[in-house]
Amino acid sequence: MTPDLQREALATLAEVWAMSPDVRLGQLFAHLGFLGEAHLGRGLGDIEDDELLAILYRHRAELAARSQDTPGPAPQWPGAATSVSGAPTQREGIPDTELYQRVNPADDRGLANATP
Repeated sequence: MTPDLQREALATLAEVWAMSPDVRLGQLFAHLGFLGEAHLGRGLGDIEDDELLAILYRHRAELAARSQDTPGPAPQWPGAATSVSGAPTQREGIPDTELYQRVNPADDRGLANATP
């Protein structure tokens, strides 16, 4: 990871943490690990740095949408299916909301409303 990418990752991590004032840092890391598993099929210790940055960007967008009280599924943007490195950000053929439902079957709100 280049120094610029490192600074961006740390700044984005700080921004995501600030958007969730009730979440402890360890909880945030655990949640990022869950997102790595859900979107890449690998845990936090096994994803590349640019993939972690992509997960941070995605989570930041989800938190921003939630803070605007936007109901519905997670925000979608062009290229959401690939990370900065070009690796897929979700398991092939399984939408984010379905992955979330598999882990949280009693919650019908979808991934955008997931809490760590």
